[in-house]
Amino acid sequence: MTNEIIKNLLEALEVSPENLPLRLQVAGMLMAENKYEEATKQYQEVLQRSYGNTKAQAGLAAGYYYQQKYTAAIIVYEQMQNDIATADQLLYIKCLIKEHSMEQAQSNYQQVLALNPGFADEEIDSHLRTSSANDIPGDDFDFLDDEEYLMEKPLLKFNDVGGMEKVKEEISMKIIQPLKNPELYKAFGKKSGGGILLYGPPGCGKTFIAKATAGEIDAKFINIGLHDILDMWIGNSEKNLHEIFELARRNTPCVLFFDEVDAMGASRSDLKQSAMRHVINQFLAELDGVASNNEGVLVLAATNAPWSVDAAFRRPGRFDRIIFVAPPDEAARINILQTMLLTKPVGEVDVKKIASATADYSGADLNAVIDIAVEEKLRESMSKGSIQVLTTKDLLAAVKQHKPTTTEWFSSARNYALYSNESGLYDDILKYLKIRK
Repeated sequence: MTNEIIKNLLEALEVSPENLPLRLQVAGMLMAENKYEEATKQYQEVLQRSYGNTKAQAGLAAGYYYQQKYTAAIIVYEQMQNDIATADQLLYIKCLIKEHSMEQAQSNYQQVLALNPGFADEEIDSHLRTSSANDIPGDDFDFLDDEEYLMEKPLLKFNDVGGMEKVKEEISMKIIQPLKNPELYKAFGKKSGGGILLYGPPGCGKTFIAKATAGEIDAKFINIGLHDILDMWIGNSEKNLHEIFELARRNTPCVLFFDEVDAMGASRSDLKQSAMRHVINQFLAELDGVASNNEGVLVLAATNAPWSVDAAFRRPGRFDRIIFVAPPDEAARINILQTMLLTKPVGEVDVKKIASATADYSGADLNAVIDIAVEEKLRESMSKGSIQVLTTKDLLAAVKQHKPTTTEWFSSARNYALYSNESGLYDDILKYLKIRK
């Protein structure tokens, strides 16, 4: 009966597409029927006609959440800012937890508890470690005791990553194919496991491709930063690192991702503090699997400064594949721009033309370009008293205001590639800069 009503209302919308209250009602009914993808399309239609409509934004974010598109949901919630109702705030917090933004999740949950001191949510409390409904998440949070917090199962696949074909191919040969063809690799004496070090300018998708790798092999994914490991007490940092590897070994296949690994794997000769040298030695021991079996533990790491990483990390069996992650190519930029413009009021936009004008721009740079264009349209919309949609002209004007941030990185990288490249490690940088074929 409900499906028939929805069908009739959709037919009514074809006759009266500008009837936004009716479109919102249909979207709500689709949500109630768990037809989240169809519901999000209706909410997007509302936002195209009424940018900033809080009901449509809240519905769209909820639709993304139930489709497990947590990053997309977070983007919408952040656009809503102070217009988030308590129920939506809770979904926002859950999205932040799923994306491991624990500090921000705690901050938002504190706001909820301040307004509703007696409030409790079992799922959120289990992650943010509130021992009672009146407790506010505090500094006693210990991530090592919470395996569910550490691990996720990304839904991203390589098909979701625009461009980066060489990177995908190398990761496939090193990580994906050994799991899909174990007998073939065993015949050649190759085991599944080992490490890949991704390097390149910031904001170019190193974390994104790592998550897609885990999704491609249906593996668990653990994202670790230096702050997750270091401890003020002597010996605890090494213990934390060991526990993380043990967690991965208990949950194979598992992708361990270390972001900004240069902070952890800095050259030991440059370190004055012996405590940090001990952490590096522990890391190397864990990579080697000296006392444990690393079969099925796939280690990816990212760095913006590969020249700062200790050479010992690049020995066979450790990070024996060093892959350059360049700024997105034109096809990837088109994909990124289309995704970012999805929830914006857009008129006639030639995405290919924008992509063509943004060579060397990182994904973060493209986001900055859109933000600049949006700010200009907000001013114009307030001046004219109606929503002014984004156009190709607006985005091209924003491109002129924001230069690619990768330029500074390539300036430094060029010197290392030209004068400290005995092993050919940085040949890909020289090819990208068209200095060498």
